[in-house]
Amino acid sequence: MRYRTLGGTGIEVSVHCLGTMMFGAVGNPDHDDCVRIIHAALDRGINFVDTADMYGQGESEEIVGKALRGRRDDVVLATKVHFQMGEGRNRSGNSRRWILRAVEESLRRLDTEWIDLYQVHRPDPATDIEETLSVLSDLVRQGKIRAFGCSTFPAEEIVEAQHVSARRGFERFRSEQPPYSILARGIETSLLPVCQRYGMGVLVWSPLAFGFLTGRYRRDQPIDLSTGRAALRPGNFDPTIAGNAAKLDIVEQLVEVATGLGCTLPQLAVAFTVAHPAVTSAIIGPRTMRQLEDLLDGAALTLDDATLDRIDEIVPPGTDRYSPNALFRPRSLTDTARRRRPPADRVAA
Repeated sequence: MRYRTLGGTGIEVSVHCLGTMMFGAVGNPDHDDCVRIIHAALDRGINFVDTADMYGQGESEEIVGKALRGRRDDVVLATKVHFQMGEGRNRSGNSRRWILRAVEESLRRLDTEWIDLYQVHRPDPATDIEETLSVLSDLVRQGKIRAFGCSTFPAEEIVEAQHVSARRGFERFRSEQPPYSILARGIETSLLPVCQRYGMGVLVWSPLAFGFLTGRYRRDQPIDLSTGRAALRPGNFDPTIAGNAAKLDIVEQLVEVATGLGCTLPQLAVAFTVAHPAVTSAIIGPRTMRQLEDLLDGAALTLDDATLDRIDEIVPPGTDRYSPNALFRPRSLTDTARRRRPPADRVAA
C-alpha cells in the first residue's frame, strides 16, 4: 500500500481509501460481514475510511464505528454532512444550526471522540459560505474534527471559499471529493488545477464510473437492467442508447489495455485516477470481500506514460463520457427562476 499526505494537513493516508456507502441496507445488509471487510482492508494497509451520515441514514456510520473499536487510533476517519437526515425541517444543509447537531450525531454513531476529516457533502445555496466555514472552524478549535473539506463543489465555489477563509481568518477547506474516472475526466480542466493551486487533497469517488468499469457490462452481451447498479440508473446502462453503446466500445478498448498489463479492468481504472498528480486517494466501495481483494491486489499498479497515452487516445483529457453527478444538479440549472428574469422585467425591456 502506498501513502500520501492529505493536502497540507500533515496527515498520511493510504492511496486507496475504503468507501462504505455500500455497507448497510443499500448494499450489504450483513453488519458482521461488513465489519470483516473493513478489518480486511485495514490488515492490507488501508488507513483511510470514508463514510457519510446519509449512507443508510446513519447505518454505515454505525457499522464503521463498530469495526473501528480498538483500532481507532490507527485510522484516518472521514465522514460528511449536508443531506436530509430523518423527517422535518432544518435537518439538512450547511447551516451552523444543522452542522452542530449533525456532527454530534455522527460522533455518537461512529463511537469516537473526533473525526479526522469532516466534509461538506454538497454546496448549499441557502447558506452563506461564511456561516459554514465559521462553524467548521469552531469545531476544529474544539477538537471535535481535525480538518474539514468539501465534496463535489464546483471549482468557482472552492475559490470563493478559500478567499473567504483568508479574509475572515477561518480554517479552510483542506480537501475536495469529486467524481473521477476514465469515463468522467471533466474535472481535469479546472477543478483539479484549482485544488493544486490551493494545496488541497483530493479524494476521488466512483473511479469505476458507477460500475461501468467493473467489467460486468460488455458489448454484445445481455445487460440486465433490473438488478444492481443498472436498476438504479437504467439510462446509464441501456445499450440501445447511443451514449451507452459508445461507452461499451470504450470498455472493450480498455479491457485490451488491462489484459496487456496483466491486470483487471477495475485495477486499471483505479490506477488511472491516482496517477494524476492532484489526486491523493481513490475511494473504493466494495460490497463484498471478493471485490475488496480484487481491488487491493492491484494496489501497487502504476501506469507508465505509454499506457496513459493510450488511455488519452481512448478518452481525451477533460472529457466526460457520461454525467457523473447527474442526480445532483445545481439549483442554478434546476430552478427556472434562477435562469430567467421576472416576466414584468422582460415586458418592460
